[in-house]
Amino acid sequence: MTNQVVIRMASDLRKASVANDAPIWRKLAEYALKPSIARRDINVNRINELTKENDTVVFPGKVLGTGAISHKITLCTFSISNAAAAKVLASGGKLISHSDLIKQNPTGKGVVLLG
Repeated sequence: MTNQVVIRMASDLRKASVANDAPIWRKLAEYALKPSIARRDINVNRINELTKENDTVVFPGKVLGTGAISHKITLCTFSISNAAAAKVLASGGKLISHSDLIKQNPTGKGVVLLG
């Protein structure tokens, strides 16, 4: 059974995809509706390896706190551990919701989708 919050998020993402002609939001909606067992995990150190300064990053899974991040990023994720959140914020980065991300980047240009 899928959580009502997740269903609402997927609906918002699909609407944004159609309204802005942005396939990235449709892809995120598909990831959101997958069973939780099929979702991926990623560590902060892997995000550090895959991104660069001031990237806007979306990860459709859970971000875990192993490792360190050496540059600031803007991160949108379905779930994040307290340790990972603290490390992203300590590096000067930001954590934002999917709705804020859509407002800032309606077409999805410049958004890095990990996963």
